Order: sequence, then C-alpha cells, then structure tokens
Amino acid sequence: MTLLHLETSTKNCSVSISKNGKLLSLCEEHDQGFGQAEKVHRFVEWAMEGAEIQWRDLDAICVSKGPGSFTGLRIGVSAAKGFCYALKLPLIALDSLEILAQSQIKEGFDIIIPMIDARRMDVYTAVYDGKGNRLSSIEAITLDENSFEEYADKKIVLVGDGVEKSQEVLQLKNAEFKLDLHPSAEYMIQLAEEKFVNQQFEDVAYFEPFYLKEFMAGKKSNKS
Repeated sequence: MTLLHLETSTKNCSVSISKNGKLLSLCEEHDQGFGQAEKVHRFVEWAMEGAEIQWRDLDAICVSKGPGSFTGLRIGVSAAKGFCYALKLPLIALDSLEILAQSQIKEGFDIIIPMIDARRMDVYTAVYDGKGNRLSSIEAITLDENSFEEYADKKIVLVGDGVEKSQEVLQLKNAEFKLDLHPSAEYMIQLAEEKFVNQQFEDVAYFEPFYLKEFMAGKKSNKS
C-alpha cells in the first residue's frame, strides 16, 4: 500500500509518503508563524517527487485529526479531504498525541507522555505505555505540581512543545524532558497501515478535526 501522510497539528508542517511500511520521502519544517497554508500543498508535491510516485499510485490519505492548533488542523484536514474527493481515496485519521508518542516507543521508557501546547499552563496530553498503548483519555489539562505523580516511580519521558512549561511545575525527578520533538508524518506510517489493513476509514463528507472545543471555550477539565 502507498499512503500520503499529512501532519499539521502544531507549528511543524510535515508530509510523508510510505509504501508497505517503508518511508519513501519526508518533507517538513517547523515554523513559529504557523505557515501550513502556504506550505502543505508544496510539501506534498515535493514529497511525491522525492518518492518518485504519481497520484494514481496512492491507496489512501492519512491525516492528523488533533488535538492541536485550530488553524493547523483545519488546513491539514481540508487538504486531506480534498485529495480524497479528487482521487476517490479513503481517509485515515490519527490522534496527534499518538503520533508524537510513536517517536519514543523504541527508547526504552515505561511511560510516554506527549504534550501539545494549549497556551498559558494548559496542554493537550494523554499517557501511553512504552509500546505506545494509550493508558488514559486524551484531554486538556492545566499543569500543576501534582500532575502525573502516579507515574513518579516509572521511567518517564515527556515529549512535545508543551514540555518546556511542564519543567517549571512538575515534581517528577526521574523523568526525561524532550522539548525539540513535534508530531511528524514520519511517525504516522505504522499506525496508518494498521488502520488501512483493518479498513478503519473516516466518512470524508462528515469528518472534522478533534478540537477539544469544550476546553477551549473555557470549561475546566474534571479529569486528573
């Protein structure tokens, strides 16, 4: 199977092409100005040139559905749906936090905590085991000194653009903090292929990004 992957949930605009589980090409850039609208289609063209494939070679389109930047998600999802309509291809959607967690599954950690910045002291986050299996719900939380204390005795890694603020408040002495990693289309391949094999496709007409709107409207999360 040959898949086109789009990841635009953060300031990292990322596009990749994979075939039968192998990365053929990757084009991405981290931009403080959220430049996905200008870049995503150009990156798709470059990725396809690098992979030496044609549009007719694609079997599905995979996109990050969020949570993350409202604008970034809208751009990525709109582009993916447009490709699906034009090429009559199925749509696969992945959680941006799960994509971020995939970057750490071979690093030997017991617990992986990806974080995407949600402004102020808030982050989008979830907890995964060392194999990338999700252990908690995806939610938006306000970080405090007690956050994730139940995992303090584990080998933990926190990763993503929400990690810098977490260092200021978290009391996790044995945790490793990785600030310079972002959700990337490079880490979408295995997850997307599993969904393709299992025919877990989205309804292109009705699919919308996962915004966590309730939290962004100002409601406080009741989850710990």
